[in-house]
Amino acid sequence: MSLSREERALYNPAFTALLCTRAVQGHEQQYNTPCPLPVAVVAGIMALQPAIRAVLPSTLNSGLMKWLDTNDAVRVAMTRNAASLAAVVRPGVLFALQTRTLRATEEGLTLALGPTTKGIKGATDQTIAIQQAAQFLGRWLPSTGSLSTVLTLLGVKP
Repeated sequence: MSLSREERALYNPAFTALLCTRAVQGHEQQYNTPCPLPVAVVAGIMALQPAIRAVLPSTLNSGLMKWLDTNDAVRVAMTRNAASLAAVVRPGVLFALQTRTLRATEEGLTLALGPTTKGIKGATDQTIAIQQAAQFLGRWLPSTGSLSTVLTLLGVKP
């Protein structure tokens, strides 16, 4: 995958590790259980896409199916971008595991050091919005039910 200079800066493993950590944090906050790996990865993929971030619902009570029905562009964006963005998010998961920010268990990913409350030093509005979206998605995506259903609705494969 060929990335621009700006994309390489944004999609570095440290930042994508933070996104996955935010998704895991959101999941643990909402469900008090380990976060399934696909939720952390898909949340990161979706959070990195401005077109998806712009149409995310404002509350956790919004149903995924209804949201997707009113936002056809989300499925298109996921179908078009999920594979290439997964290639930049997965190294972030590995980095988070290697740095012991996240811990892998049989049930899923957990925060190894507790909630990540600090932001990025000198964070831009964009990096803050991406982190907030990842945390929201970690809480919201599993609310629809089975993970395979969620992934199917989004048009992606685990």
